[in-house]
Amino acid sequence: MSDATSLTSPPAPTAEHMDVTIAWFCLRSQPKHEHIAAGHLRQMGVDVFNPRIRFARSTRHGKVIVTESMFPNYLFARFNWKTCLARVHYAPGVAGVVHFGSKWPTVPEAAIEEIRGLLGHEGIHSICESPAPGDEVSISGGIFHGLQAIVTQVMPGKDRVMVLMDFLGRQTTVEIGLHSVVRHGLGR
Repeated sequence: MSDATSLTSPPAPTAEHMDVTIAWFCLRSQPKHEHIAAGHLRQMGVDVFNPRIRFARSTRHGKVIVTESMFPNYLFARFNWKTCLARVHYAPGVAGVVHFGSKWPTVPEAAIEEIRGLLGHEGIHSICESPAPGDEVSISGGIFHGLQAIVTQVMPGKDRVMVLMDFLGRQTTVEIGLHSVVRHGLGR
């Protein structure tokens, strides 16, 4: 991939694989600016797809639900490369259109539609965060913040779980609110 942050004009695409003028392209965004790039491109009339993922993240103040880009620093845009390439390439939040020298790969429409079909209308995949017995969790916030535990029992009526954790050198069972546990692998 070339350096898309350069101030020179993007190199012209080769004609050999650009027989269609309107296609989906992969864009690199500035760090953590996928949503900003998507907003500016939409204002320009460009069709944009920025798949996102929603999950729980453990913080010192407790569990927080966050939404992040499914493909960090990347998004997809469908545009006419002959007339819009420079405008898209230099749009606010965009670091550049992904290309390899003078080769500008396109993303098949079927691939975009498949991802859209999996994510639904909003383009957001929410990860189920409800723990089950046997799940490894992290305690979020409070005096046990950062400790690792194993869920032994889920009490949905109370919105609580029983967890087994190592505390003060021995294994202890503690009852904790669901809002204080984050399953491993989700936003650690």
